[in-house]
Amino acid sequence: MTRTVRKVVFPAAGLGTRFLPATKVLPKEMLTLVDRPIIQYGVEEAVASGATDVILVTSRGKSVMEDHFDSSFELEVMLDARGKHDLRAQVKAISRLARLSSVRQGEPLGLGHAVLMARPLVGNEPFAVILPDDVIDAEPPALAQMIRVFEDVDGPVILVERVPHERVSSYGVIAFEDVRPGVYRVTDLVEKPPVDRAPSDLAIIGRYILTPDIFEELAAPGRDHGGEIQLTNGLKRLLARRPVYACEIAGVRHDTGNKLGFVKATTYFALKDPELAGELRAYVTGLLAEKI
Repeated sequence: MTRTVRKVVFPAAGLGTRFLPATKVLPKEMLTLVDRPIIQYGVEEAVASGATDVILVTSRGKSVMEDHFDSSFELEVMLDARGKHDLRAQVKAISRLARLSSVRQGEPLGLGHAVLMARPLVGNEPFAVILPDDVIDAEPPALAQMIRVFEDVDGPVILVERVPHERVSSYGVIAFEDVRPGVYRVTDLVEKPPVDRAPSDLAIIGRYILTPDIFEELAAPGRDHGGEIQLTNGLKRLLARRPVYACEIAGVRHDTGNKLGFVKATTYFALKDPELAGELRAYVTGLLAEKI
């Protein structure tokens, strides 16, 4: 079995109800942060981390994501004819990022179920999972940081971030033993614990490196009270059989799955763009001075 992480699964079958009516026909993963859809940030991170295969787990009405990463011959010809060669190169580069495949998640039965749907495409090798909502600006990329840990510990790795103690009940949280600075051996995973019972302030965020034995745990009988298959529950079962590790992020994470997080991420990446930063900073400063 290869130990190289070549394949990355992107669960992207959700309805995006927090962004209605914008997501009535447009998948939330295709909402734009400055000049790229949310999901492209994750795919670029995967490719920059050495991945070659992208697996989209989608649902009805989300084929536009596949179209985005496909060739667009007519658009390229038009841009060439108008002398917009830089734009043509950018468009063409998107279709060459990675080998793309997709599978449908017919029912919204949880993150674990979405990962399980990718089993035939993943095969018998380690793979990564990127949740598109978590857009991470990091150098080296967040997934590359995790792969380094995976190659060292030879076991599943989840990405964690320290969060304010009063917010732990919004996350899955780990109990752990120290391995070295920023790397931990997981002893337990607790989904959305009450603040007074949280085992730590290290919250699980949207990146995982998993080994194929996770599929057996996800396919095992037993679902949560809502009838869903949760990835956290599968990891807890896997933890009884083998060590699971956590890597603490070194970078800036944005949760674009809610409106405020999306606005923050848009502002953050716009301020990193040399063409936009100056005018945007002046505009925001003016708004604050006017106390809007």
